[in-house]
Amino acid sequence: MPSGPDFGARRRLGQLALVACTLLMPVHWGCGRLAYRLNNQIPENFVPNPLELPPAEDNFVWSQVIDALDDYFRIAREQPVQNSAGIVLDGRVETSYRIGASLLEPWRKDSTSGFERLQSTLQSIRRRAIVTVRPAGAGYLLEVVVQKDLEDTNRSQFATEASSTRRHDGTVVRLDDNFDATPQTLGWIPLGRDTSLEQKILQDIHGRVTQPDRKRLFHHDR
Repeated sequence: MPSGPDFGARRRLGQLALVACTLLMPVHWGCGRLAYRLNNQIPENFVPNPLELPPAEDNFVWSQVIDALDDYFRIAREQPVQNSAGIVLDGRVETSYRIGASLLEPWRKDSTSGFERLQSTLQSIRRRAIVTVRPAGAGYLLEVVVQKDLEDTNRSQFATEASSTRRHDGTVVRLDDNFDATPQTLGWIPLGRDTSLEQKILQDIHGRVTQPDRKRLFHHDR
């Protein structure tokens, strides 16, 4: 059996390496899982936009649209769809802007997982949705548009280039007690459409219209 100082040193080094691997394995696994979640999204079944909805009652279709959209945004204004009794009228819903949900707000649905939620965590992002329901024969065409904007400020949150400083050259400096040192919003920069959120809303409304709940089926059978 090998012996000597060299063997003992190699043995201790091997033990230390084993302990280090044991301690670092959970950290490496956790970081790997986080990187995978951010870089690899769950495959989704993309649907066309506008999406065709089957024939149904006007009030039922519209109530499902409002009920689904209310889970993501606050409704600002709405014009119900009409496709019966010789009256054909497009339905339109506009929501209020909402600041994007961050990683610390998993219960909110206005930011999809992955890049969109990470971006809303690191930047000031706002979104709003416009949903249009157009009668098409006995059915409907559902179109969802989600607009995304980036906040434009005069400086960074913790920057000091635009904040007031005290002078030490003897000059009298009058400080305003109402001075606001926080960044000021200059406007919002359009970033285009959030297609991932559009897909979620489209699939949500389509599922509600085509797969009514058990209560509705039971009431219909009676």
